[in-house]
Amino acid sequence: MHAIIETGGKQYRVSEGDTLFIEKLADTEAGKEVKFDRVLAVFDGANTKLGAPTVNGAAVSAEVVKNGKAKKVIVFKFKRRKNYKRKQGHRQPYTQVKITAITV
Repeated sequence: MHAIIETGGKQYRVSEGDTLFIEKLADTEAGKEVKFDRVLAVFDGANTKLGAPTVNGAAVSAEVVKNGKAKKVIVFKFKRRKNYKRKQGHRQPYTQVKITAITV
């Protein structure tokens, strides 16, 4: 059984036991449980439930593994012959979750 969920403006295909790196969830700590109720579709063998836009009564439970920051991305702007250089770094925060259950 797997499902398609939406969180942080992105869609993820998940099944039980998967670990995901998603956009940072506010007010979460390691060990806490979170529930995703924006389930777009649920696939269970021959049974398929598609939402319009979401499946009624479906939810995906997950456990927060950790919060962290991704590797640094360097943003470098440069204009030749104009003595213009700008260097900036960015680390995107994330939440790592482990999917524990899919309920329909």
